[in-house]
Amino acid sequence: MANPRGTITRITSPHAKHLRASMTEAELRLWHQIRNRRLANTKFRKQATIHPFVADFLCVEKRLVIEVDGSQHSPDVDAPRTAFLHPKGYRVLRVWNSDVLNDLPAVLEAIRTELLLPSPACGRGSTQQS
Repeated sequence: MANPRGTITRITSPHAKHLRASMTEAELRLWHQIRNRRLANTKFRKQATIHPFVADFLCVEKRLVIEVDGSQHSPDVDAPRTAFLHPKGYRVLRVWNSDVLNDLPAVLEAIRTELLLPSPACGRGSTQQS
């Protein structure tokens, strides 16, 4: 069931199911490092539906969305998603595919740093670009 308020749903959209089955190499590498509470004992979901969007990775507890961006991403394309998530209290950390593939320790450190920040209240999230 669609949730018009932008809240997290456990109902997986067909689009999210497709994305889970076709994760990029960078997404798979990052997922392997953050799944099962491997990073800072924090739970992440992959390809989580936050209606109407699907976040690459989501930590509900810390209200942190991680987006792994490739060449198809640009500020113009991603701005509506970030603008939607920000007032709902989500922080968005964007990392480049190339950074995940070439400098995974730095990406993990950036995520760890974000996780140490207090969870934002609705409307008080920050947006970061790595």
